[in-house]
Amino acid sequence: MATTRFGVIGLIYLVLLSDLEVVGACFSIGTKSPASRLFLDTAVESEWYELLPLGIFHGITTNPTLLERAKQPCTVSNIQRMAHRALNHPNCQEFMCQAWGETAQELYETGLQLATNIPTKDKVPITTTRVVNDQVVIKVPVTAEGTKAASMLIQSNVRVCLTACYASHQALIAASVGAEYLAPYLGRMDDAGKDGADEIVTMQQIVDSFAAHRDDNKGTNDNNNEETSVRRTRIFVASIRSVSSMVELATKGLDTFTFSPDIARALFNSEPLTLQAANDFELAAKRGSGETTQINAPPSPQ
Repeated sequence: MATTRFGVIGLIYLVLLSDLEVVGACFSIGTKSPASRLFLDTAVESEWYELLPLGIFHGITTNPTLLERAKQPCTVSNIQRMAHRALNHPNCQEFMCQAWGETAQELYETGLQLATNIPTKDKVPITTTRVVNDQVVIKVPVTAEGTKAASMLIQSNVRVCLTACYASHQALIAASVGAEYLAPYLGRMDDAGKDGADEIVTMQQIVDSFAAHRDDNKGTNDNNNEETSVRRTRIFVASIRSVSSMVELATKGLDTFTFSPDIARALFNSEPLTLQAANDFELAAKRGSGETTQINAPPSPQ
């Protein structure tokens, strides 16, 4: 009996001393932050309300070009308003918007404004203290000035995505500066004569290698004060022209994508056999309940 009591006490002690990351991982099952992340790439707010209820998206992405197409003003106040509306949706965990400016300082200042003091009830709060919203990610181009701005934003606790990526070596920049995301443009890379998929797979290998090396060095030097908890850079595939191209990259280890509403709809409209099967099930249910009315297949997102 004493041995059993000691064993139970010892087990409780070990549980209490166990790594909190393992416990956190156990409880992360079923949360809204999956390993894979899909984003809806549009500044048309009506499309947010049409497609976010699907529950497959982690967030919304925008940029000045998308704002222009949607006839949305490219101003700090309007983008903050949009961020507020998007993040109030229960199925939107992140909002990405792009800073603008010709110099690193201008990019930094715009990015910091976009990420702070998000309005409450469509009004910008009156405060002299800047509060960074950790659900907002600021995009800056992966240029020299953009990378300087990214470094300053990261030091100000702003989450960053380096964008306009066209070459695999730019993953070295993103991983080194500590950007949370790097956005390569798959379709535009192909248009420029590059093998976009191959370049992107190489980017994934680079960031995986950096992450593995960082993990191997954790705890090896008690006197090393260098930050080791920086998250791995996600390769955030953009400019997606087809569902099949996304599937191809997913089979090669890519897990983060942003795509247009048309691609989102294609995910549900591209397989007629699924629609027919759903229709057949509903017809069988009608027959089984004594109803014989002909019904149509369940509507997919329009």
